[in-house]
Amino acid sequence: MASVARTLTRASKQASFTLTPLRRHLTTAARARPTTSIPAPIRQTRYRGYASGGSAGGGSSKIVIPLGLGLIGAAGYYAYSNDLLTSVFGAQASGLKTGGVFTPTKDDFQKVYNDVADLLENNDYDDGSYGPVVLRLGWHASGTFDKETKTGGSNGATMRFAPEADHGANAGLKAARDLLEGVKQKHPWISYSDLWTLAAVAAIQEMGGPKIPWRPGRKDGDLSACTPDGRLPDASKEQKHLRAIFYRMGFNDQEIVALSGAHALGRCHTDRSGFDGPWTFSPTMLTNDYYRLLLEEKWAWKKWNGPKQFEDVSTKSLMMLPTDMALIKDKEFRKHVERYAKDNDLFFKDFADAFGKLLELGVPFEKEEKFVFKSTTD
Repeated sequence: MASVARTLTRASKQASFTLTPLRRHLTTAARARPTTSIPAPIRQTRYRGYASGGSAGGGSSKIVIPLGLGLIGAAGYYAYSNDLLTSVFGAQASGLKTGGVFTPTKDDFQKVYNDVADLLENNDYDDGSYGPVVLRLGWHASGTFDKETKTGGSNGATMRFAPEADHGANAGLKAARDLLEGVKQKHPWISYSDLWTLAAVAAIQEMGGPKIPWRPGRKDGDLSACTPDGRLPDASKEQKHLRAIFYRMGFNDQEIVALSGAHALGRCHTDRSGFDGPWTFSPTMLTNDYYRLLLEEKWAWKKWNGPKQFEDVSTKSLMMLPTDMALIKDKEFRKHVERYAKDNDLFFKDFADAFGKLLELGVPFEKEEKFVFKSTTD
């Protein structure tokens, strides 16, 4: 019986050791969980087990019974802890329970996508959706890549820091970063770099756009990785500037025009870029209207005290920037504008390819597998 007692003692210590890291994760949640009272018959039985004189065979059973009951209690608490851990941390509990590293699956990323999608529609913001500004966050976080120096890009999420967050082209993006902070808190295992790019994919798909294949693997960087100002497009410039910016990232003329189609979404604000107004009549739905309007509408310089921009002659409610008009002034750009104006499916295909490429610039991925997420309307 002595060997049995030693075995049970070791098991009891092992159970206690196993539970120690769990208690650290469960302290807050366990306090919030209502205590379940023990029915009277069970309480009485439990206390009688300790109070009885044991079997007539000798005193060794007095050692075994308390230890056995202790192990049963430890096992019960462990099972309870596992259930509670799963309810509090969800899929992350698999790593915490075993002491291993949590490895998210496609389903885990789909949950992140769904949580972002739930936040996008909001009648108190702009045209009723955070979609355009969330898309812009992913775009601007990625569009700083330099293929020569291999710096910038979505890897690092360096817009979290003041030097980059304060760049003129990033004005107003705090709204998107703040919006996504709640998703980050709910899913602390995802990097900001992956979150911002995944959120941009969600924004496109939830606003009627094409499926964008996406893969995880970005790591968050520190202040030292912030890029210098001036790597993003300046809307007041024309085709020479556009080519300098996008060629630096590794894009060609066709991809420049395809990515410009994102201007079908959202609007400019005088307190951010200085420009004002939407590009299309449906600023929360991605279509090829941007190209159609460029070609079909008549545009004139807007007469106002703000920076130079164009307005449509017929309604004076839409605007185009100098970089937009450059797409129809330049013959190489214009031929792609004409193609996309005629064929929305072609635009969606080329936009998905170019945007997917943009989100991956400079990222040292370890896996090749890409995910395609279900939209809430699927």
